Amino acid sequence: MSSFFEGRGSDSPYIEAVWHGQAGSDYAPVCPASSHWHLLFLKQHGSVNVTVVGPLTRAIPVAQAEGTSWFGITFPLGTFLPAAPVRDLLDEQAILSFAANASFSLVGSRFQFPDYDNAETFVDWLVRKRLLVSDPVVKAVLAGHPQEISLRTVRRRFLFASGLTFKMISQIERAKQAATLLEQGVSLFDAAYQAGYADQPHMTRALKHFIGYTPAHIARLGSKGELG
Repeated sequence: MSSFFEGRGSDSPYIEAVWHGQAGSDYAPVCPASSHWHLLFLKQHGSVNVTVVGPLTRAIPVAQAEGTSWFGITFPLGTFLPAAPVRDLLDEQAILSFAANASFSLVGSRFQFPDYDNAETFVDWLVRKRLLVSDPVVKAVLAGHPQEISLRTVRRRFLFASGLTFKMISQIERAKQAATLLEQGVSLFDAAYQAGYADQPHMTRALKHFIGYTPAHIARLGSKGELG
């Protein structure tokens, strides 16, 4: 069995991306660092784990048994579940529910299992029940709109809503930018310059930590269409 993975964007302001897939015998990816958290529905042997996966500050290898299928929702920065604080899940995950039927419990409410096509409806329910909220300060700062509050307050709001500082978010996003440039065939020197690294060794250290590969390896995978 070959592995399968598919993802899409969303028109919902509360959704960053939606994705699903199935693990084959060849499934052994490296999951890159991510400043976003995810709600993951992992199905195996007829049962489903509903899990909150926190932000990742480093690349980690992933392993799933062949035949395991999943559906996931990635949420934008600043959007969070007050009952499951993302600040407590940095490089961690928490199982919220374990079910073998068509519905599951999420922070005291009962829901039908969503799927790849109706994720927006499910998330809309969470928003209407105030189970999922968004921090306007975090959203405004990320959009480049200065706030008339102290930097300490901004930092506290970022940590509460995302589990990360603005600096760490920027480091992760810069590594992703560099990886994308390398995948597109940009030279190592130009990728380091365009992504804002001091030099190539600085970029190499960052990519190995956040993406899990060296720049040369990323460039090779990108040229073969095996990364991204």
